[in-house]
Amino acid sequence: MNGNPQSPQRPKRDSEDDNDLTVSRVLRNVLIWVGILVSLVMIGMLMSNGQRQEFQLTFNEYMEVVKADRVQYATVTKTQLNDFEFHGTLKEAITIQRDNRTIDVKNFRTKLGVVDSQSEALWREHGIGWSYESGDSPWWVSIVQFLPWVLLIVAFFFISRRMQMGGGGGKNIFSFGKSKARLLTEANLQINFTDVAGADEAKEELREIVEFLRDPSRFTRLGGKIPRGVLLLGPPGTGKTLLARAVAGEAGVPFFTISGAEFVEMFVGVGASRVRDLFEQAKKQSPCIVFIDEIDAVGRHRGAGVGGGHDEREQTLNQLLVEMDGFEQNSGIIIIAATNRPDVLDPALLRPGRFDRQVVVDRPDVLGRLGILKVHTRKVPISKDVNLEIIAKSTPGMSGADLANLVNEAALLAARRNSIDVTMYDFENAKDKVLMGVERKSMVMSDKEKETTAYHEIGHALAGKLLKHGDEVHKVTIIPRGRALGVTSYLPNEEMHTMSRDQLETRLVMLLAGRAAERVVFDQLNTGASNDLERATTIAKKMVCEFGMSDLIGPVRYASHHDEVFLGREISQPRDHSEETARSIDGEVRRIIVESEHKAEQLMRDNIELLHRCSKALVEREILDGSELDVLIRNEELPPIIKDVASFREKMKTSAQATSPEQAKDQGTNPDGLALNSL
Repeated sequence: MNGNPQSPQRPKRDSEDDNDLTVSRVLRNVLIWVGILVSLVMIGMLMSNGQRQEFQLTFNEYMEVVKADRVQYATVTKTQLNDFEFHGTLKEAITIQRDNRTIDVKNFRTKLGVVDSQSEALWREHGIGWSYESGDSPWWVSIVQFLPWVLLIVAFFFISRRMQMGGGGGKNIFSFGKSKARLLTEANLQINFTDVAGADEAKEELREIVEFLRDPSRFTRLGGKIPRGVLLLGPPGTGKTLLARAVAGEAGVPFFTISGAEFVEMFVGVGASRVRDLFEQAKKQSPCIVFIDEIDAVGRHRGAGVGGGHDEREQTLNQLLVEMDGFEQNSGIIIIAATNRPDVLDPALLRPGRFDRQVVVDRPDVLGRLGILKVHTRKVPISKDVNLEIIAKSTPGMSGADLANLVNEAALLAARRNSIDVTMYDFENAKDKVLMGVERKSMVMSDKEKETTAYHEIGHALAGKLLKHGDEVHKVTIIPRGRALGVTSYLPNEEMHTMSRDQLETRLVMLLAGRAAERVVFDQLNTGASNDLERATTIAKKMVCEFGMSDLIGPVRYASHHDEVFLGREISQPRDHSEETARSIDGEVRRIIVESEHKAEQLMRDNIELLHRCSKALVEREILDGSELDVLIRNEELPPIIKDVASFREKMKTSAQATSPEQAKDQGTNPDGLALNSL
């Protein structure tokens, strides 16, 4: 399930307002710094104007100028150290040599130490007029002394205020306890249920939430209570987040969104504080929706792990439990959470009164995939030859995100060809790229290796074509893609939610048919069948241990799954049966696989001529689709090799006309996804 891949664009007017606000902030900061600079310059000028330039003379130089009758007037001041300074003005400037440079001196000062009657007599004798002045510092000196402290206090209050206001980004010591939830209003929520496809049951479950937010009295007048919380469950990429946004868009109420990992920090108590702050904000915007994505980050089982019960994550979960259904009723606040691991959630979180409903958002069926493709191709110019029904049928097991990626890859391929629209050719290539990997054009295979790969892949394909319960072959290729030298893809004929014993045995024969073809033709084995053997062994083990499909073992389940709560995944499967039973299980698994391999070899021997003919055609063409295999099976000649898009369109048109009405109406999917046999 998915929706519109393009997020709603903000109005242009809002963008211009943001730009104006940014410009005003920059101008304000510039003006503040200019004011500080001007103030410092004025203080410096004031200090320089209030103090005349004086040169420091030694006591001997002072006695020389006094006795030479060069001093005109003097001011005597007393310093804070209880000594005296002589500030004199000469009648005429004199030249003094100091540090190998010549200096003209008009005003000077000299420290005298003590001033007594002899000093005054000396001044009087040489005609010097003097006066005494207080030694107190001028007013600007006091300002300069206190200015650093004033600036320090102002800076402290400025920084503290920015921290309390969030500092522009909320990353500071005063905002750790603030919630990081983003508030989306009705102007930002431009997604509704029409943008969501592939989850009709989930939408029906959530329509009741929307109706309650629009008209609460409709439900409360009969004493009914709306569910407090809704838990969306499903694999990644199925559109759980988009579905929650659609609910908020339909209801037209504020929408808070936050990730479960954003609650927990390294500091103790921060997560619980953020939960409280989130619900306080939500109460102010009531009625509203709070969406917690990946809630398993804070909602795992309590009491697990080495930290015991005193854990920051568990404190956050406890606060969330209280806020959802505690003494204080949070009326009008609906919690929507999403996770793909419901098995690790704490039972207290899933009880009625908290998450009352669990809505499963599973991978879409063929109709759902068709709806998703229609949603994602709304703004994509597609050609008239594009058949979305064929694409939907050939992509079983894909989620909404996968289909969105498929459409995007097709658009990129069309743009690479400078095409004006996206054709079926682009969709087919994009599907091969998504399902089978990127084509490895730089990899050069020898003729012998290419021939071996062709026989291997044709073995898979013929098993699917000739066996009663085999899946329809979609495409066979020996072009290296991803990590495989060749790939055979199947297209399920019908929708299957369960599989019979005959179907599983047929799948085993199909998996081992490639290895069987190599043994029949070349009388040797190679390493290319390792993935086939791995998958066949897995199916055989499940048939014996889980499905009860072994006559020797009987209808007993021996597979034990032990999930570790703290890690949230399967870390071990301890054996809970005897050694004798284990030997019997191993023997049955080996018997099933060996019998399937013998059936595959016999099938290849019975159709050896067809195997040679199809393998030769695959070596020449490198790619064969299902219709071309049918032509070879009927012993007919294949059409010319496709080399351009026009020929591909004509081929797709012919293939669509040859499809029977029963196949056209077939809407089946395979819960295991598109079957791939890779060499």
